[in-house]
Amino acid sequence: MPAEPISVPDGADHESRPSRPRRSSTTIDKTIIHPGSVNINVTGAFIADYEPNTPNVDPNPGGKHETKDIRLPNQAAVVSHIAVDIGGSLAKLVYFTREPTSEELGGRLNFIKFETESIDLCLHFMQRLKEEQQTRNGSKPGELSVVATGGGAYKYYDRMREALGGVEVLREDEMECLITGLDFFLSEVPDEVFTYSEQDPMNFEEPTTDFYPYLLVNIGSGVSMIKVSSPRDFTRVGGTSLGGGTLWGLLSLLTSANTFDEMLEIADKGDNTAVDMLVGDIYGTDYNKIGLKSNIIASSFGKVFNLKKNAEKSAEDSGGLANRDQEEANKSEETKQEKGGFKESDMSLSLLYAVSNNIGQIAYLTCEKHNLSRIYFGGSFIRGHRQTMNTLSFAVNFWSQGKTEAYFLRHEGYLGAVGAFLKRQPRNWGRRNSVEENISTA
Repeated sequence: MPAEPISVPDGADHESRPSRPRRSSTTIDKTIIHPGSVNINVTGAFIADYEPNTPNVDPNPGGKHETKDIRLPNQAAVVSHIAVDIGGSLAKLVYFTREPTSEELGGRLNFIKFETESIDLCLHFMQRLKEEQQTRNGSKPGELSVVATGGGAYKYYDRMREALGGVEVLREDEMECLITGLDFFLSEVPDEVFTYSEQDPMNFEEPTTDFYPYLLVNIGSGVSMIKVSSPRDFTRVGGTSLGGGTLWGLLSLLTSANTFDEMLEIADKGDNTAVDMLVGDIYGTDYNKIGLKSNIIASSFGKVFNLKKNAEKSAEDSGGLANRDQEEANKSEETKQEKGGFKESDMSLSLLYAVSNNIGQIAYLTCEKHNLSRIYFGGSFIRGHRQTMNTLSFAVNFWSQGKTEAYFLRHEGYLGAVGAFLKRQPRNWGRRNSVEENISTA
């Protein structure tokens, strides 16, 4: 199928901006051949909350623009590379596009994800970016550089090179990219980093450079916990195999959902108390002596065994299916679960809480061991899901008695991809004092 043109929809911001300086052919050629020499002007960077994402086209089945673009209103130089972070479950892509009017300054970082099992769809989209690079960013046809990170940068390296035909593919260390990406978001992008609670959702932090040391908890298929003391001083100090892949895998067995987003939607409708055993179920009230409220989960899925056993006994006592109406017997399994067994939504929410609580507690214990007071949660597991964020925040606050703060990011799943994008830049890329040099005019 031929690639569709990627265009900006009606309603995009067309306010007056300064004209973009003309670039000499020498400057453009140098940029294309040596993209690492490009300085990105991050002055005035902001999240395009009130504008449609670009491009406004479904790139392929399986690809999804899931988050808002980041506008770089003062960028003038050509950007001729894209970045991809390929994990065990998702491939995350970041690329730069010009603003729709060619006479305007600036452009934007675009974000799109694909399921890794459909990596060919991601590669097809990267081919389209290659083909359209000239009209997007003013570079020559066929000139593109790809910076890849994550385990898939190695697993799919040969396939990327083959699919992109002659495009340079560079591989960057996953942990370094995570830190570089997070550093950029923390220091440069307003309305990006926030704390979360049911009482005060999305309380934004101002960009700052005063955030070291901290713990980065990156939740993908598994979980990595990284102590970061400076941009180049970091160590993986812990983790757990019980991460997003665990939730995704178990819910694929327990529910009819086909995607992770569907699983989260199902969980939103659930009541975990139908399957979880609470402190109140054991004590009948709060356990004040050790500070446990009656609504605290004492055992995830703790009610299931007894409820299931009682239901089976009741069925035996009533003669089983032989004495039921035929209409009841013909009902789907899902309907039966909704009526008398365990709802998919209840099981989904219970498992979401179990995995999130576990990660939150391990994160706190890691901070305690390494004398840290800030935790930044990243990775595609979170996806801005309110119950996930609230559970992680609650766990950290509960175990630290309010001494440790949990922070989240609006682009939490793209830390590695953005870091890979930045790694193609000079050492000072992503700092406000790194303003691009004057561009010669023709």
